[in-house]
Amino acid sequence: MTIRVETMTGAALEAALDDVAHLRIKVFRAWPYLYDGDLAYEREYLQSYRDSTRAVVAGAFDGETLVGASTGAPLSDHADDFAAAFEGTGIDLTGVFYCAESVLLPEYRGHGAGHGFFDARESHARKHGFSKTAFCSVQRPANHPLRPADYAPLDPFWHKRGYAPLQGAIAHFSWKDVDQAEETSKPLQFWIRDL
Repeated sequence: MTIRVETMTGAALEAALDDVAHLRIKVFRAWPYLYDGDLAYEREYLQSYRDSTRAVVAGAFDGETLVGASTGAPLSDHADDFAAAFEGTGIDLTGVFYCAESVLLPEYRGHGAGHGFFDARESHARKHGFSKTAFCSVQRPANHPLRPADYAPLDPFWHKRGYAPLQGAIAHFSWKDVDQAEETSKPLQFWIRDL
């Protein structure tokens, strides 16, 4: 299977965002996100990527079909959401590029798109003068009733890419889980690396 990872900015990024929204809704329904999303929320959330002149989307394509996507933008574009998590770390948010979500249809996993996503975003961050990249991982209890028995955490992949958890840097986001009637807050652990 051949997957092409392509970096999109500007008009190409904007044109891809509805497809990214649909992928987020589909892929994030699975563990560990369990996200019960909708298109209106997705469009509002992704607006920050339209508004940022330094945002990027790395798209994974099978032919002309977008089968996966990974977003990134300066962490300072998300300061309202993440500033509290970085308090006391001594890290200046303006020097950090945020590698946001990565979504890939299950049948395309294991063919290099994950590395392609990180390569594209890290290259984009270097081009724009950032000294660090960071992302968040959803924290769920090991005994969560919806955790698949065969779930394999991505920690070894992230460590291999040079990332490590940033001690004490926990963000909190709320969304509606697939098995819940209301939104609940979830902890997200920041991982970071120097470029």
